[in-house]
Amino acid sequence: MPTYEYKCTKCGHRFEIFQSMKDEPLKICPVCKGKIKRLIGAGAGPIFKGSGFYQTDYKNSSNTSADNSKAANQSSGSKTESERKSDSKTKSKEK
Repeated sequence: MPTYEYKCTKCGHRFEIFQSMKDEPLKICPVCKGKIKRLIGAGAGPIFKGSGFYQTDYKNSSNTSADNSKAANQSSGSKTESERKSDSKTKSKEK
């Protein structure tokens, strides 16, 4: 069941109430008996508790994938395009 926030239009009293989604919105301020409005809230964000969440789950994977592909290219003997370009420039300068 969600928690709803209300504000009185007469006295400005703000309060929260735990209601079912099926319940009708409240209409009367408990302090001054004036008219109240239900406020729109942002809602609650996710809560990460317990032992199932690890720091390693949130590492930046873009750096590791680039490092892994570079290591694979070097171990297989193939060069990246930038390495081939720099080699061709060096060879043309030597001639």
